[in-house]
Amino acid sequence: MYRFFIQPQLNTQAQAVVGYELLMKEYRDGRWQMPASFSDISAKTIAETLIATARKLSLKVGSVSINVDRFQIQDQKLLDALVIAQGMLRPVKLVIELIESAVKPAVSNAKLIQIANGLNEVGIQFCLDDVGSGINTWPEIEPLLPYACELKYALQNYKEHLDQAETDRRVSFWRNIANVNSIRFVLEGIDNDRDDAWADLMKIDLRQGYYYGKPSLMKINADDPD
Repeated sequence: MYRFFIQPQLNTQAQAVVGYELLMKEYRDGRWQMPASFSDISAKTIAETLIATARKLSLKVGSVSINVDRFQIQDQKLLDALVIAQGMLRPVKLVIELIESAVKPAVSNAKLIQIANGLNEVGIQFCLDDVGSGINTWPEIEPLLPYACELKYALQNYKEHLDQAETDRRVSFWRNIANVNSIRFVLEGIDNDRDDAWADLMKIDLRQGYYYGKPSLMKINADDPD
């Protein structure tokens, strides 16, 4: 069984929750866990769970986002489901986060641009997730930037803290790329006071992490396990 857990995204300057990320988990061995392999989740499963979740969501936020890899984002069943879900969620924006995992066979940037452009045309936004890691590195994703609304940098990928000089350098690099391209920059993985304070110093307003709220189960059925 798969369900989405929702985690808030904040604009700390406005002191408001502006969106939620939908994080898919699997119920196995009597508890909710991260999927053994995200890439093994079929696009059909993601699509059906997303539509069922969209029917339940009633959120006064700007956006909700889901993660897909380069293989899943090509699946027409998923693309059709995204359009349906966006219709259910309107005026809330649906954001598709392209994760950093490599797939085989590889997907060309030309194909991704075609898909991202199609998503944009129907009002669905395109985000590059976990920039700086996996295959979402510079300059590999440079051609995708004109079609992206958002970049996300994940501190948890390297167990980093913002007061470390190398982390400061990497985060500043991606924040500046976002600024130059006039797209949002979200810093995720903020789990304590010192990262929150350092993000204030860096003037990064859009944030996500356990410090602001852990993912919580979005039930589809009344008998879904807690």
